[in-house]
Order: sequence, then C-alpha cells, then structure tokens
Amino acid sequence: MPVAITTAKMAAMATGDEHASSEVLRGLARHLNCLNEDNKATRKRALEAIKKETVDKGLSSSALQEVFSSLLKPLLKCLSDPMERCRETTIAVLTEFIRCVPKPEESLPYLMPCLAQRFGENEILEPAEELRLSAVEMLTLIVEVCGKNLAPYLSEVINILQRTIVDPFPDVKRESCKCTVNFAKCVPEHFHMQAECLIKPLMLTIAHQHTRVRVSVIEATGAVILHGSGKKVDDVLSHLAQRLFDDSPQVRKAVTAVVGDWLLHFRDRYSYFHKLIPLLLSTINDEIPEIRLLAVDLWKQVGAQWEKENEDDIKDKMDFLLTPPPHYPSEVERPGLGCRELVVRNLGKLVLAITHDVTDWLVPTRVKTSQLLSVLLLHAEDHCIQHLPALLATLYRACTDSERDVVNNCLAAAKLIGTFVPPPVFLKLLLDHVASPHSSSHPWAPLMVLAAVLGGCSRPLLKPHIQQVANALAQPDVCQGYQQVMYLEQLLACVDVLLHQCESDCSSGSLQLLQVLIAVQSFSTEPQLSEKALESVQFLCKVQGLDSVMELYRQHMGQLLDWLSASVNTWSSYSPERLQLHIVVIQSGPVIGEFLSQLMPLLYNCLQPNRDPEMRMSIFTMLAKLLLDANKTLDSQGRFHDDSERFLSDILLPNLVWHAGRIAAAVRTSALSCLLAVLHGGAITPGQLISVEERMRPQVLSALEEDSQMSRLLACRCLCAILRLTGTSLHHEALNKIYPELLKRLDDSSEEVRGVALQAVGLWFSSLTKDYNPVLCGAHLQLLFQQLLLHLDDPDSSVQDQVLEILKKGSSVHPALLKEVVEAVRDKQRSPVYCDQLLQHISSLPTESTASCTE
Repeated sequence: MPVAITTAKMAAMATGDEHASSEVLRGLARHLNCLNEDNKATRKRALEAIKKETVDKGLSSSALQEVFSSLLKPLLKCLSDPMERCRETTIAVLTEFIRCVPKPEESLPYLMPCLAQRFGENEILEPAEELRLSAVEMLTLIVEVCGKNLAPYLSEVINILQRTIVDPFPDVKRESCKCTVNFAKCVPEHFHMQAECLIKPLMLTIAHQHTRVRVSVIEATGAVILHGSGKKVDDVLSHLAQRLFDDSPQVRKAVTAVVGDWLLHFRDRYSYFHKLIPLLLSTINDEIPEIRLLAVDLWKQVGAQWEKENEDDIKDKMDFLLTPPPHYPSEVERPGLGCRELVVRNLGKLVLAITHDVTDWLVPTRVKTSQLLSVLLLHAEDHCIQHLPALLATLYRACTDSERDVVNNCLAAAKLIGTFVPPPVFLKLLLDHVASPHSSSHPWAPLMVLAAVLGGCSRPLLKPHIQQVANALAQPDVCQGYQQVMYLEQLLACVDVLLHQCESDCSSGSLQLLQVLIAVQSFSTEPQLSEKALESVQFLCKVQGLDSVMELYRQHMGQLLDWLSASVNTWSSYSPERLQLHIVVIQSGPVIGEFLSQLMPLLYNCLQPNRDPEMRMSIFTMLAKLLLDANKTLDSQGRFHDDSERFLSDILLPNLVWHAGRIAAAVRTSALSCLLAVLHGGAITPGQLISVEERMRPQVLSALEEDSQMSRLLACRCLCAILRLTGTSLHHEALNKIYPELLKRLDDSSEEVRGVALQAVGLWFSSLTKDYNPVLCGAHLQLLFQQLLLHLDDPDSSVQDQVLEILKKGSSVHPALLKEVVEAVRDKQRSPVYCDQLLQHISSLPTESTASCTE
C-alpha cells in the first residue's frame, strides 16, 4: 500500500512539473521570438525576461530540465550576439541551468560543439575578456557536474583549453588551469590520449609575470603529466627546474608538491627517478622552512613507498644496514633506507648532471647544484666511492667559482667524502692530483679539496696516513711549485687541518710539515699569510709538547740543512731554497749556532764568486743581520770564532775583489755590510783579525774608491772597526798604507763619508805606539798634518772642530813637526784662530815630548 501511494505521488509530481514547464514555455514563446529581432534592446530584454522566468523563479529541477532542453538551442545562438550584454546574460543563464538541472549531460551534444566553435578555434571569437572568463568558469562547472560524460567531447575540451591557457587575461589562464586539473581527474582513461597537446600552451605560460598564474600552470602541468602518456616529461622538466629559482615561495612550493606527487603516483616514475629526484632534493635546502618541511615529508614518503615496493630486493639491507656509519655527521638526520637506495641506484646519472650544472653560466643554478651535491653525498654515503674520480673533478672546478656560496657548498660536500670514504681510497686519487694539478690556472683547487676532505676524516682513520700526506705536501713540486697567494693559503690550510685533526699524532710528519710551513713563509708576500704560517709553526710545537719554536728547529735542524744542501749547487736568485734558508736561520735564533758544521759548508758553496750575484747579495744581507747579534745567533755556542778567519778569507774577501759592472758593485756593497757586521758583532777576535788584516786591507782600501756612496761609507766604517779592534797591534807599515786613502775621503762628495773618514783618522792616531818612530816616519806625518790643516778652512764648522781635535791628538806624536807645519801655513789660513789654538796646545805639551821628537 505505501509503495502504491509513493508511486502515485511521484506521478502526480511529474505531471505537475510537466504542467509547470509547459506553462513557463508558453509564457516564454514571445521572448524567444524576440531573440531574433534586430533591435539590441529588444534582445536584451528578452534574455533578461527568460532569466527571470526560469533560473530566477525557483522552478523544480525537473521543470528546469524540460525548460532547459527547449531553450538550449536559442540560447546557444545568443552566444554569438553582437551585443556584449546579451552574450553575458546568455552565459549566466546557461551556467545557472547547468548548475541546477539534474541531467546537465543531456545538453552536451549541442553545448560542447558550440563552445568549441566560439572559444576553441585558432582565433577566439569572444572579444570581451570578462565573458571569456565566465565561459571558462562555465566549462569548469560542466566538468564538475558532467564528469565522465565528457569523454566523447575530449577533443572539444582540449581545443578550448589550448586556446584559453594562453589567453591574454590572467584570470582566464588561472581558470583554464583549474579546469585542466579537474578534467584530467574526471576522465583519466581518455585524457592521456590528447594530454600532450596542453604541454606547449602550459610551458608558454609557466613564466607569466603573475605569481598566481605561475602556480596554477605548475599545478595543471602536474595533472597533465600525471594523467598523460608520459611522453612529454622531458619537455616539462627544464621549465620546472627554472621555477625552483622563482622569487615567489608559492611557486617553489607548487613545484615541490608537483614533483613529489609525480615521484609517488606517476606510472612511469621508475624511468624518470634520475630526473625527478634532483628537483625534489633541491628544495630540501630552500630558504623557506615550510617548503623545506614539505620537501622532506614528500621525500620520506617516496622513500618509504619505494622501500615497500622493493622489499624483496633490499631485505638483507633492511635487516642489517640500519646502523649509521661511524662518525656520521651529528647535525643531520640520516635518510631512510629507501631514500638512500633511490639515490645510490641513480647516482651515476645524477653525478653527470651535477658535473654539467655546476659550471652553468647562471649563479643561482651553480649555487643550487652545489647544495644538491651535499644532499646526494649524505644519501650515497660510501657508495660514492665508485664515482669518486668524477666527483673530485667536479669539486675541483666548483672550487674555482667566483661565487663564494658555491665554493662553501662544495667544500661541505668534500668534507662528507672524507667522512664516508676510507683514507686509502681518497688519498690515492687526491695526492696524485695535488702533485700534478689538472689546471695550470687553478693549481690550488686539489689542495682546497684535500683540506676539506681531511677535515671530514676522523682522527683514528687518518692517523696511519699522516706521514703519507705530509710527504706529499713536502714534495718540491707541491710546496715550491707555485707562489700564488691562493695556492699558499690552501697549502697552509692542509697543514692546519692535519694539525687540528690529529694533534700529537702529527709528530710522525713533523719534519715534512715544518718544511711546508717554511716554504709558505718564504714565498708569502702577504704579511697576514706569513703570520698565519708562523702561528701554525707554533701550534706544531704545541701538539708535540715543545716549549718554543727554537726547540722545534733544534729537533729538525740537521735534517733541514741537509734538505737545503742537497740542491745548493743549483741555487740561483730565483731558487726557493735561498728564501727557505733565510727563514730557517732567522727563526731558529741561537739554535743555528749549534749546527755550524753543516751551515758553513753550505755558505761556502753558495757564496763563491762564480755563483749568481743576486743570490749572493741576499745571503750576505741575511748574514749581516745575524752577525750583528752573533752571540744570539751564529756564535751562540762560541764556535763561530773557529770558522771566522776562514769565513773572512774564503767568503768575504773573494767577494770584495773588484769586477766591472753595477751588479758586481752591488755584491761588493753587500759583502762590505757583512764584513762590518762581523767586526761590530764580536764574531772575530783581535788576534784573528790581525792574522787576516794583510789580506783584507787592500780590498777594504780599494772599496774607498767605489762609485757607490754606500760602499765608500761602509769601507770607512770597516776601517774604523778594524782600527778599534786591533788597537795598537797594527804594524806601522800597515798604518802608513791606510792613512793616504783616508785623506782622499776627506774630500768626498758625501758629508757622511767625510765624517766617518775623520773618525778613522782619529782612530789611526790612537793606534800609534811608542814603536812608531816619528823621525823615520816624518814624511808620512808631515803629509798627514798638511792635509789635515787644509781642512781647518772647511766651510763646515763642525768639520773644522773635528779636524782640530784630531790634530791635537796627533800633536803628541811629533809636536815640533806639527808646529813647523802650522807656522808655515798659518798666514795662508782663512781661519787663523784654529792655528793659534793648535800652537797654544803644542806649547802646553811636556818639553820631554818635544825634545824626544827633535832628537
């Protein structure tokens, strides 16, 4: 009974709906006729009346369905109405009908061809962008309410979307992308047949200036590829990769979500893992935390899904390889097994891509690529060994990048290599590259990578190889091969890393490390670099428990001198060993005095007159500094005295022999400075000096005639020092050969030379003893007095005063002769006052002195 009642009610309702629809249609008959009128206002009023009497009246869905079926064709004709307001009303009426009728799919045979004709042709017929937007919104509604019933109209929908995706109006683009996503989900079984047709318009729009448009295009691209045939993935990936550098976080987030969705749900994802994985992993280091978290979450899902799908293949690894490797970086979370396996199985292809992109001309690309390299190595762990040559070559190139972020990222990656790869493996490759760099323009790149790799290696693993690394760094081709500041900095960095990583274990390579630090200091032209190298030397002392740098040199001085002596026969002004000798003898301080037996033969060899002049000059300058403070350097043990006589006769005097040329003159000047340091520094005794004085005097007196003012000045000072040291020990014949040359210097063009020459003359008088016979040597004294008296008329009063004092000192030698000479020239003097003073002084002398001289 209830069923019968219900049936009756439904029949009655149907009859009522049919009657209502008939009534509406009868009422609309006139309005439908008006749609064909030429008058625009008439057509507009007719459409508004139709809208008011149908969709706005609140008819039942069944009645609306009947009305819609009758009105569809006339309304579709109005889509081409010349009046924009009429077309707008038509689209609004159609949209409401589609939304409200229970069977909108019945309208598709007429509606879709009409829409395709109006909006899917090569030239869109609708000029108003707002109406195009309304039409695409209506198409989106049709997709939502009709669903799979749209399958027969695949071509029409695709044609419309192809045109509207590239529509000039941004809102139309966005709505078209939304429609594309919905349509792909509604008819996946058919969508793939023509999905690729949408790729080109999408890629033309993916770089649109509006952020929301770019986001919509990326989402639509994700749906098209996911539900397509997979043939156009390669055409899309490069565009998505570019969007990873987008300034908008929303765009980067959209790319992350789309790529993650592909990795999870794309049917042919296994064929594209090596291309999709880099895109997702690149966003793990995004600057926006939200994007980083999304990327990490999606990546974990991808790894877990792959792990589940391949459980049989990795069962052993799931059971036994869950423990992290020793010394795994504590600041990062270890990726899951599935994630690691995915990277490992695609690492070969990924490394090739990294190698290519790390040298891209765009800085952001290089930065992203260098960040990705570290992420890949964290996943690959020790599986990166088989790709180590390619990875190292990539790091060498990246380390020469002008962008600091790229370099830092690559050094972080190199540190991971040191963490995961055993030292014997990476050292075999790296040390060969350090010894023979691939790039002559950037020879420091292997050293930079080596320092980073060593920094990632643990002390227990590195300890057995300290000697090997130290030996490699100390090779002449390595530590002396280049003088670029960057090269020296990286060489120093390698030593510092070893010292800080291994500390006291570095004692096994202490000598080699010290050799490297000496080489860095000798080549460095930057004070800061030299200071850093010296700090490293001090740290090398500290890790070995030594009190000072001198103790370190005492420990290795013999070996260092043997190291330098091995090549001394080939030294020149360009030889790095010359600079290294300077560092060794200066920094070792008093320790060098303990190894004279090794040092002196080396000096004899490299200071022979036939050796390179510039080299000899630099070594003489170095020796002069040492000999000025001989007690704290070369003579710290009191042993230099044993070699000083030979040092003078075999090294200094041969280099004082005159040879033509400016270079030879410069060598003599440097040798004179060294001689003066010997005389002033107390490195030779008076007795030793007297024994070589006869051989040395001619060379020094010859130097008084040098063209160089400095040479003449040094020669005068050397004579002063000789006279001072020997005191009254020189024979009168030697003294008589000295004063004539000194008298010549009293007329020197240099006031400084004249002043020192006068000091020497004064010391000459002090060197005379009772054995000096004034009668036999009267001619010498007369000449000396006469020449000195001439200078009492010198324009410089200080010279006059000095000459007067010297004559007073000399008056005690032969007062009568001096008095006679003074009286003879007194009347000719411009300043007779000095002569009067001198005569007065002679008169005050004891009569015994005057009488003895007369006799």
